[in-house]
Amino acid sequence: MSSTPEFKQRTLADLTLLYGDAAPACLERLVTVCERHRPETVPPTESLWNECDVVLITYGDQIRSNTATPLAAFRSFLDDESLADLFSTIHLLPFFPYSSDDGFSVIDYRQVDPKLGDWNDIAALNETSSLMFDLVLNHCSSQSRWFRDYLVGTAPFDRFFIEVDPDADVTAVTRPRSLPLLNPFETNRGTRHLWTTFSDDQIDLNFAAADVLIEMIDILLSYVDRGARIIRLDAIAYLWKTIGTSCIHLPETHAVVRLMRDVLDVVAPSTILLTETNVPHEENVSYFGDGDEAHMVYNFSLAPLLLDAFLSQDAGPINAWLANLEPAKPGTAYFNFTASHDGVGVRPLEGLVAPDRFQRLVEAVRARGGHVSTKRNADGSDSPYELNIAYFSALGPPNNDLDSVPPELHVRRFVSSQAVMLALRGIPGVYFHSLVGTPNDYAGVQDTGRARSINRRKFRRDELNDRLSDSAAIEKQVFDGYRRLLTMRIEQPAFHPDADQTFVDVGSPAVIAFLRSSCDGQQRILAVTNVTSQSATLRISNCVDSPGGRDLLSGSNTEVCGGDLTLQPFATAWLELD
Repeated sequence: MSSTPEFKQRTLADLTLLYGDAAPACLERLVTVCERHRPETVPPTESLWNECDVVLITYGDQIRSNTATPLAAFRSFLDDESLADLFSTIHLLPFFPYSSDDGFSVIDYRQVDPKLGDWNDIAALNETSSLMFDLVLNHCSSQSRWFRDYLVGTAPFDRFFIEVDPDADVTAVTRPRSLPLLNPFETNRGTRHLWTTFSDDQIDLNFAAADVLIEMIDILLSYVDRGARIIRLDAIAYLWKTIGTSCIHLPETHAVVRLMRDVLDVVAPSTILLTETNVPHEENVSYFGDGDEAHMVYNFSLAPLLLDAFLSQDAGPINAWLANLEPAKPGTAYFNFTASHDGVGVRPLEGLVAPDRFQRLVEAVRARGGHVSTKRNADGSDSPYELNIAYFSALGPPNNDLDSVPPELHVRRFVSSQAVMLALRGIPGVYFHSLVGTPNDYAGVQDTGRARSINRRKFRRDELNDRLSDSAAIEKQVFDGYRRLLTMRIEQPAFHPDADQTFVDVGSPAVIAFLRSSCDGQQRILAVTNVTSQSATLRISNCVDSPGGRDLLSGSNTEVCGGDLTLQPFATAWLELD
């Protein structure tokens, strides 16, 4: 029960850090919220994950139809393509009414945007797949009722936002954007300058007011009631503000994560908490805590390191990273991905690639039609924060030069990049546009004026059907290649999120190689990828204690002969060892 002494003792310590003498009263309110959402019988917690867990990341209006709501059209697409057999979970990016940032400026946390459908459509998706929701808790929309009530001084919303003296010294604050931190708003009490980490439409919430925390935990549990098995804590790193500090990763922020974990452990122990912190690796994994914070953290360094390896045809930096990558703590896992609704974050590259090499990566992305978004530094300068480009286009030829990377090689290189991600220890997340090989959406950028729109294209159902029915279409080739990878992956015990992973040094910067071993020791898979445009051959017995094995992918681009494995340019093998 959430009223047990153990629960109260744990949560009271964190509430005291946040609210001091007001903590006991806050605890009683927290217990009330938990009891309201806690089912009469909490089923015993089974294993949180296995090798069948793969997440498909999508917008609620990714597929549009004249005959159904976007959410219903998406469910129909899943059914027609039997994708629920390959993806255990659907991450529905924010599907609430919103005013900007493609959903991440929430007007009403408890409603489905009627343009997408309704809660019945969400429930229909939950019939065949687990669901992942975003809790956009750092900020809300300037058009929300909360903010309107703040402007007129209605309690408790008069304390829901963070007022700051415009002359205050905020130069120490870590900035993820090259935009003003404070913005003026007219209230019935006069002009107030409010904290806006991301934009003047996304007003930061004041978690120093206990009402905000209680409301957000109630919303969190309402999402669980609606079928969410994974909750993504959006932009959690910036949650707590104390002027004079960096306002990132503060102890109070970790306390809020622990509180949410404690609440889930007693109310819905099979629910997984995922923190989104697009920062260098050591800062990122701090959200595992001592096994008492997030169950999963994004493996943010993977996407830019993979891109760097394939574009430079040199796996040196990613191999060095893999060789030193510590396994996640027991009961936790990495969330591996290469693409999402955002760009490719580059802060996680800090300390992993040399500055000149990083600059070459930036220029390579620009040469492939991408954009570079910046953040504001403490000295007032700007520096790259993320690369805005479709991952498929990022691995294509510069300036669409098909002589340098012909289409068939482009597809192979892209699919191999995804094979690396799928084989790594952890739970994989696949962005919809990676699944179908969507290129840069220049029209989207032109329409919105936002760089991130380059990889947020929406499809009409008939248009998508046509592309996936045409054997000559790039989208069809990528889709089929991805299906083969997923079909094979979910059948391998060695790809369990907890299965051991060991980096394998093959003595060549042309190859990424690592060994996965099932939890029971009965299966070993050597995942090997050639990141270059030249063939690569390695003797298996020089890499692992095995004379050879069988390539599970059984592609024509690999050859195992006499204990040697030959990989054609940009090819991948998943070698089940003898």
